[in-house]
Amino acid sequence: MPFSLLVNGAEHLIDVPPDESLLSVLRNRLDLTGTKYGCGEGQCGACTVLVEGKPVRSCRMSVRSAAGQKITTIEGLERGGCLHPLQEAFLRAEAFQCGYCTSGMIMSSLALLQANPHPSDAQIVRYMDGNICRCGTYSRIIAAIQDAAATHG
Repeated sequence: MPFSLLVNGAEHLIDVPPDESLLSVLRNRLDLTGTKYGCGEGQCGACTVLVEGKPVRSCRMSVRSAAGQKITTIEGLERGGCLHPLQEAFLRAEAFQCGYCTSGMIMSSLALLQANPHPSDAQIVRYMDGNICRCGTYSRIIAAIQDAAATHG
């Protein structure tokens, strides 16, 4: 059964089983590999994308549930060859080590800054809880979010 997905501003008609995960469709059918498979249980945040502006664990969302909604992946953030200010802040703060969690961290922090352009440290920590960084760069991730909020908030 075909489903219409609006991903990063482009419409895609995808003929897949209705229970296939959004993550699988993004990575394996649309070749958008910036969204990562982590735990497969929605617990680590590596697969986070925005659906209608809200952070969603794409490994736990079916393509049927995502159909017809506006989906934004990490690839959809750059504009005209320029990185999104949040991506730039992550680079400046070196808020990654292996980088596996980075796209999920950026997508979650983007949702945070859209809801609260000037969050406190405690609000950042609370909101980002559930996005796991195995390398432990949490202090740099917080610094990047603070930088993006101060610079572009």
